[in-house]
Amino acid sequence: MIVVGGVHDRGTQHCETTALGVLLRHEGLDLSEPLLFGLGAGLSFIYWDGKNLDFPFLGGRVKPFELTRNLTARLGLDLQVQETTSPRKAWESVRAHIDAGRPVGLQLDCYHLEYFRSAVHFGGHVVALYGYDEQEAYLVDTGPQGGAVRTSLASLAAARSQRGPMTARNRSFTIAVPDRPRPWRDQLVPAIHACAEAFLAAPIANAGYRGIAKAAARVPAWWERAGDPERDLRQAALLMEHGGTGGGLFRALYRDFLGECAELIDDGDLRTGHRLYGEAAGLWTDVARLIAKAGESGDPAYLSEAGAVLREVSRIEHEAMQVLRRLELAR
Repeated sequence: MIVVGGVHDRGTQHCETTALGVLLRHEGLDLSEPLLFGLGAGLSFIYWDGKNLDFPFLGGRVKPFELTRNLTARLGLDLQVQETTSPRKAWESVRAHIDAGRPVGLQLDCYHLEYFRSAVHFGGHVVALYGYDEQEAYLVDTGPQGGAVRTSLASLAAARSQRGPMTARNRSFTIAVPDRPRPWRDQLVPAIHACAEAFLAAPIANAGYRGIAKAAARVPAWWERAGDPERDLRQAALLMEHGGTGGGLFRALYRDFLGECAELIDDGDLRTGHRLYGEAAGLWTDVARLIAKAGESGDPAYLSEAGAVLREVSRIEHEAMQVLRRLELAR
């Protein structure tokens, strides 16, 4: 058995920030999960539906791996990414890092992981690999998925090789912290500003605050869109509130990031943004509850209520990001 020392499970909520935390702590940089999410400008929104989807998808963050690229670029860290179509080469690469005493981040499809608690395909899942033996891989995943977990080497290979939406070609990555990284506190306001700019100027109508408004218009019709309303609506609500999002479709995580920033930076706009994202997080939780209730009760009227709440969420998040976008100009 080969295991990297000093790797600990922190019981975090989101897969990509969980893996980033493991890799960065091993390099001596210890940041909270909200700071990792916020410095990576991770918050976003997309409403996605199409012929290839069984049911519409609500995404509350940037696309998989963009957060990692944003964070490492902003802090001046050395991100090394490897991809290959060969499962053999993919395993040899990560095994070499573990043998050298360095944990590795992996992007994969969680469907194949033996410990995973819901059998759904999601090709943008990220874990940290910190050890292996002849039969199993030792991983750190989110708290809800068990934290420090194991899966067979065969299942890990299948998860890494899966093709489909949001998957990568056996992607693995390592991060090195230089002797003089950029001070993370100096990057807080630029990260907030970049996130606000992207959210307000999303290039398509189903993204950003306009995407939330589109969801408000579409969710009331989900009853007819669902193949099995009870199953599909409950699953959608579960993913929104508990599917590695930290609650409130990542809004609670971003609220906490802004709260940590407000403790370090005395700025009225920042405090206002923090308050507004606290409101948004609570309303997103209400939306998930109403969608779940529609499925459980068989009453589609709850979906109309959810749509009304989403209209208010769109307004609040639009206002919050307009306020937060002013931060860079004011400092």
